[in-house]
Amino acid sequence: MKVSVIGTGLIGSQVIERLTAAGNEATGHSRSTGLDLLTGQGLDDALGGAEVVVNVTNSPTFDDASLDFFRTTVTNLLTAAKAAGVGHLVTLSIVGVDRVPALAYYRAKTLQENLVEAGPIPYSIVRATQFMEFIAPTMESTAEGDAVHLPATPIQPISSAEVAAEVAAVAVGSPLQGIRNIAGPDVFALDELGRLTLELTGDHRHVVTDNSAGLFAAVEGDELTAPPDAHLAATHYRDWLRSH
Repeated sequence: MKVSVIGTGLIGSQVIERLTAAGNEATGHSRSTGLDLLTGQGLDDALGGAEVVVNVTNSPTFDDASLDFFRTTVTNLLTAAKAAGVGHLVTLSIVGVDRVPALAYYRAKTLQENLVEAGPIPYSIVRATQFMEFIAPTMESTAEGDAVHLPATPIQPISSAEVAAEVAAVAVGSPLQGIRNIAGPDVFALDELGRLTLELTGDHRHVVTDNSAGLFAAVEGDELTAPPDAHLAATHYRDWLRSH
């Protein structure tokens, strides 16, 4: 199967590796290869002959500008995919994204989903919980001296490798015409996850529970944890952290 992967970062690179290892013809496309989703430059070349397109691109900002980013890039991608005769569009999104309207970035990702659902290409949306790889950067963004300020927001982290595996599997299947939710096996309060991370990495800083700190302070309740229909991955955060 010929698959065009739009975005070659953490997830895209692993999706390409998995698809290629399974015998598919998977190519990656990004700014570094001459693709500009905002202008549409390079899209025709990127999608030429592709049976499936996987979109794992991300907005460069998390503010209101992300709305324009997704509106423009998804519209350009859908137009080019229709012209190229693409039969399946796979989009990576976030579990609970439509339940956190206080976050501009989540509103933007919800807009992305809505555009895909209303578009002309048979589609699949894979919603994942927060990546394990993003826990440390999340902690650093709210660190002050020897204290890390984190809210007690429940999250259910999943490894990027398992996200990539699910995206690759969906890409070679029939379009879902709907959403597949995936999540890690364990739910943590983010402040407790921060304490666990510091302990297992030998970091002597401490966590201050601060429900006004950082991006996830806007999340109320368990919106970011797996719904009942979610596919649960096998890797536990403790095991992943020890291996990284």
